[in-house]
Amino acid sequence: MGLHASGEDYLEAILVLQKKKGMVRSADVARHLEVSKPSVCHAVATLKKGGFLHMDGDRFLHLTDLGREVAEATYEKYRFFTDRLIEAGVDPETAERDACRIEHVISESSFQHLKRSVSGKR
Repeated sequence: MGLHASGEDYLEAILVLQKKKGMVRSADVARHLEVSKPSVCHAVATLKKGGFLHMDGDRFLHLTDLGREVAEATYEKYRFFTDRLIEAGVDPETAERDACRIEHVISESSFQHLKRSVSGKR
């Protein structure tokens, strides 16, 4: 199943919230992403069907190994581009907004090349 940018955003949000709070429910994701609860319910159903997450009996969301892999890769790109943009003088709010868009469109190959060039490893 291919994953759209919004799906990656949901997985990333769940990862970030799990790191902050430990346990995450759909309402937490709705607040974090500033979207409606029905939007989260639809996204959760789609992500469950794709094998990216599951919900336990207490309605807590858990990333599967595949979901965690996607979430961590997306979050790594977000942090990388946010940091680079801030270093370049972009105000933090704009940097975060732009990084969120960049993380979804850059190819993995280009991202890896950029990471290596920044770290000095070619």
